[in-house]
Amino acid sequence: MNPAIQAASIAAWNDEEHVAENRQKYTEKFNKVIDILSSTLPVSKPDASFYLWIRTPIADTTSRTLLRDYNVSVLPGSFLARDAHGVNPGANFIRLALVANLDETLEAAQRIVKFCR
Repeated sequence: MNPAIQAASIAAWNDEEHVAENRQKYTEKFNKVIDILSSTLPVSKPDASFYLWIRTPIADTTSRTLLRDYNVSVLPGSFLARDAHGVNPGANFIRLALVANLDETLEAAQRIVKFCR
């Protein structure tokens, strides 16, 4: 490998500042979103993830209505699993990825609460 590329690789792999910053941003998102959603849905902070896995009181496929009427996109849990012995373990769950910026993420959480009410 070219020595210049090696030096650049070493510098990139040794830079952890952006990792710490990203962790801090996700911690803030998780804490604030959970605070908003917990009044309506059973939600808890995962040990390690960039999304929330939330049990829903209604069919997870109603997430299409959430997208259509509230412009919030979540993934139905049943889309992430398959039926086994007549049961889909992802049914009645949604996956909410916290990948947007903080303001957009908080607005989405508030829209989900409105949808649920």
